[in-house]
Amino acid sequence: MGKSKNEEELWRLYKKNKDPEIRDFFVKQYAPLVKYVAGKVAIGMPNNVEFDDLVGFGVFGLFDAIEKFNPDKHVKFKTYAVTRIRGSIFDELRSIDWVPRSVRQKTREVEETIRKLEASLGRAATDEEIAKEMRIDIRDFQNIMLKISGTSVLSLNEVWYTGEDNDRISIVESIESPSALNPDTIVEKEEIKRVIIEAINELPDKEKKVLVLYYYEDLTLKEIGEVLKVTESRISQLHTKAIMRLRAKLSNVKRGIL
Repeated sequence: MGKSKNEEELWRLYKKNKDPEIRDFFVKQYAPLVKYVAGKVAIGMPNNVEFDDLVGFGVFGLFDAIEKFNPDKHVKFKTYAVTRIRGSIFDELRSIDWVPRSVRQKTREVEETIRKLEASLGRAATDEEIAKEMRIDIRDFQNIMLKISGTSVLSLNEVWYTGEDNDRISIVESIESPSALNPDTIVEKEEIKRVIIEAINELPDKEKKVLVLYYYEDLTLKEIGEVLKVTESRISQLHTKAIMRLRAKLSNVKRGIL
């Protein structure tokens, strides 16, 4: 089938007649994409999260992407599907509540401390300042960050609804694929994107580099460690801190612009 018609024609055909044979062709064609996205999500996850489960969750996202994809929007299916697959994986992870309560509580505590400190300082707070504000030793703070780091990737995929037909944008989408934005809601999304990019630009240099290399250049945490000449666990902590700072910065703004 793929050889006789180009993919664009197949999409138009599928939109007209919902032929199950064409759908199966797309599922087979893009199955490796599900494994790729699941692999990215699996990095740094705790051992109780199985890779095969992530792939299973992602397949639902692929089906959803095939059903909702509009070839007239001038967005590549691959770009569109990646966000749907990832969204589906994180929706499932949320629903099974895989993050231990103690870790979630500590995450909130650190995030709130960062939010208050950086609002009063007007700049990024250092590890020492955060630890002092939390009244804990710097080593204890670093241990907390290690525990949190396995769950932090979930935070960056928190979605912001833009109001129209439940259209949504995640923080990671605005770093990763600005071209995937839907022109129908471009004004709201551009504003969200502007705020997010501004917040990213205010991050300490190393944290900003980690986000860009991980989400835009598509490197693994290990590869980023090699680029920045630090250990993978240090990169994982920088990644976590970057996300927590972002969420802290955006928590007040979010309510105001949507």
